[in-house]
Amino acid sequence: MFNFLYKTFLHGRHEITASSQKLPFLLNPASLISLKFISSAANQQSFAVSYLIISCGLSPECALNASKYVRFETPEKPDSVIAFLNNHGFSKTQISVVVKKHPKLLVSDPVKTLLPKFEFCNSKGASRPLLIKLICNCPAILRMNLESRWIPIFEILKDLFKSDAKTIFVIISHPRILVQDPKPYLRPNIYALRENGVPESNIAAILYHQPRVFCTKPDKFREVVEEVKSMGLKPLSFAFVLAVRALSSLSKMTWKKKINVYKRWGWSDEDILMAFRRFPPFMICSEDKITGMMDYFVNVLGLESAFISKRPELLAYSLKKRIVPRSSVAQVLLLKGLVKACSLSRFFACPEKKFLEKFVYRYQEEAPQLLKLYTDKLDLSRQLQNE
Repeated sequence: MFNFLYKTFLHGRHEITASSQKLPFLLNPASLISLKFISSAANQQSFAVSYLIISCGLSPECALNASKYVRFETPEKPDSVIAFLNNHGFSKTQISVVVKKHPKLLVSDPVKTLLPKFEFCNSKGASRPLLIKLICNCPAILRMNLESRWIPIFEILKDLFKSDAKTIFVIISHPRILVQDPKPYLRPNIYALRENGVPESNIAAILYHQPRVFCTKPDKFREVVEEVKSMGLKPLSFAFVLAVRALSSLSKMTWKKKINVYKRWGWSDEDILMAFRRFPPFMICSEDKITGMMDYFVNVLGLESAFISKRPELLAYSLKKRIVPRSSVAQVLLLKGLVKACSLSRFFACPEKKFLEKFVYRYQEEAPQLLKLYTDKLDLSRQLQNE
């Protein structure tokens, strides 16, 4: 019956009669537009296109594009996949997202291909909402082999984290780690840090937050480690793994470009090296952000460029969300002599609650306008962010 309705729908050989439960798409006002669209694609995976629209909720354009990656002429197999996802808590919207991202999933075997991964995640303590989030973020992982991909990578990560929960967190936060198959890189790169004396806790911390760092080819990764050592960073410090992360993520050309940006603001090679030793992530900032931040600090706040080179962590903050609103408070306090310029790094670095207590509420008597000034700047920042 389902097949008949699709053929009728596509070729117009019979009068279409369907209840809203069977073909809700046909009762939608947009159906006439979609019908014309499908008719033009009737010779190109027409059944798959109509199925993707009617059963998966894809737009005609998305359905036609998705149909290039999947082949089926009857609804049995895709129906079984959709039923499987529905039975495991996926909403219609989530199923639509999954199919749009990875249409090949529709021709999977729910029992042989999908179920083992769900059971594996359940056995490791992944809740249903977390599992749904994982699949929606990167449905392609369901096509990866359980024995050769999922289990080995899970074991490598757990060996370091000593916890199923932390391992699951990393996989959910960075699901493509299962797609890209980092097995040839993970163990050698972890070992490269270990043999250089990097503490297990530091290796785990950087892998927990930035597992992509470890997807670098082992030879290149070792070169990066040696380069970081040559810059004078000590393997025992957490800055060492942050430096490895920064160098691993930047090409030599990009590195040189950023060096030149800082030099245009008067930094010497020694200034840049010292800043990198202190806070390696400042080199990951984009060239536009570096320019915007330095321009604000130097030309708006009137700070010396050298002041920033000694406090490179300031460059990591959001200009609109943190620096501009807080600097409005800082300027008032500096003019009144209530704070000194040397305290500005702590001024921008402290958490929101502590900032309000230490620099706003504390000086309400001397500067009663501070709270309104700060909240107005924050509101303006949010408005600009939403535009």
